[in-house]
Amino acid sequence: MTSIPTTSSTHRDGYVPFPAEAADAYRAAGYWTGRPLDDLLRETARRHPHRPALLDADGARSYAWLDAAADRMAHGLLALGIAPGDRVVVQLPNVPEFLTVLFGLLRAGIIPVLTLPAHRRAEIEHLAALSGAVAYIAVDRLGDFDYRELAATVRTAVPSLRHVLILGEAGSDIELNSVPREGGSLPAIDPSDIALMLVSGGTTGLPKLIARTHDDYLYNATASAEVCALTEDDVYLATLPAAHNFPLACPGILGTVSVGGAITFVTDPSPESAFAVIERHQVTVTAVVPPLAQLWCAATEWEEADLSSLRLLQVGGARLAEVNAREVTPALGATLQQVFGMAEGLLNYTRLDDAAELLHTTQGRALSPADEIRVVDADGNDVAPGDEGELLTKGPYTIRGYYRAPEHNARAFTPDGYYRSGDLVRRLPSGHLVVSGRIKDVINRGGENISCDELEEHLLAHPAVRHAAAVGLPDAALGEKVCAVLVVDDAMPTLAEIKTFLTTRGLATYKLPDVLRQATELPITAVGKIDKKALRAVESA
Repeated sequence: MTSIPTTSSTHRDGYVPFPAEAADAYRAAGYWTGRPLDDLLRETARRHPHRPALLDADGARSYAWLDAAADRMAHGLLALGIAPGDRVVVQLPNVPEFLTVLFGLLRAGIIPVLTLPAHRRAEIEHLAALSGAVAYIAVDRLGDFDYRELAATVRTAVPSLRHVLILGEAGSDIELNSVPREGGSLPAIDPSDIALMLVSGGTTGLPKLIARTHDDYLYNATASAEVCALTEDDVYLATLPAAHNFPLACPGILGTVSVGGAITFVTDPSPESAFAVIERHQVTVTAVVPPLAQLWCAATEWEEADLSSLRLLQVGGARLAEVNAREVTPALGATLQQVFGMAEGLLNYTRLDDAAELLHTTQGRALSPADEIRVVDADGNDVAPGDEGELLTKGPYTIRGYYRAPEHNARAFTPDGYYRSGDLVRRLPSGHLVVSGRIKDVINRGGENISCDELEEHLLAHPAVRHAAAVGLPDAALGEKVCAVLVVDDAMPTLAEIKTFLTTRGLATYKLPDVLRQATELPITAVGKIDKKALRAVESA
């Protein structure tokens, strides 16, 4: 019989809980059901043990298989000395092992810190240190990048990191596939405790950690599955990186598990690769960002794959232009669902029976009847209905504070608990939101938020750079491209030199500038800040 390690309470240090009165109300209303998140798999495996849970090149694996694999992974992780409440950084691509690792960690009461394959040293070191992670799980290589080298660097920089588990050739580290083992009892899980941590889009400086509880995230996934009318007959394709909130629980992987549907993965979202998977596994639902939706629609002109199984294409991560929204169903044959949300919580969906005008011109309405939404002006006053303002929100699945970020929380949340999203929206009488822009200094490049503050800080570290500004410029394919404007003392570095410099500093590749411009000085506002609006106007001209 496996002994059950004692949960350490240190993981709660810096966690901002829901107020007791709000938590009681969410339980009383049935939004929170008091179930651990891994119960989604346990219950489906009990009801439908022989249904396919995972589809890949090797065939189908059942819910009974996935349930048993999660148990063995949980026992193996605990046997390494990783205790309930410990944090583990997970950086896996879209592979079947993502499922067994995720559910194994949840089942052991160990908290996964879900990072993206594109993250590099700057982000992983920061997130490992901030979370106090004791272990790091990654693949050996993806493309030309070796995560074992990254692991060695992070291990040196973060004293708490004791274990490195590698999927593939592990070298001197632990091979992930050697970890699972049989065992007896597993720890009891408190549904009000932290289930997992997501990574913020990074609107100011380095990314923040978003601690989601079992209660709130289970509701996030199951309520989303209901809105999307998911059933056991659905096949969900994880096209975007699985660690993203969107493909993970909106309804994504977790929502699909909750209804007993099947899941398949693709690491290459190009039409050639993704269309082949859709045809092979008869995929019915997937989620993409606007640039990918545009590409897929165009690719139907030359790709011959049969996409007739696809019933629902979710598009989110950035606003989908109306002209592109109207292309989806004629090109792909699937119903379009616009999704506007955030890893911090609030989700908005167009509904499957919405009128075409709402479907094509809005970014949906709130998931939950308990979502509280305000649209306010610069002074925090509610604007008139239909007017533009900043979106504030709170509800049964929206956090009340970032993890271990008290100073940032004082700015990001109102005293009465509303999250300041930084999104500019208009709210229609139907409740649907039209997203018109951002207040925060952030570039949305292909659905990935890039903090201008963070990029500028790295640029200023270059010995030739005296002043730096990062702005987003309109781009037909990406939505926005990253433009770095530099004031230099001597010779202007080339774009290739700047990219090499930033990569050497460990910055994720998606944050690198697409365009480099030189300026003799940067425009300044009346209060002494860099005038980004003026810069964008000049660079877009």
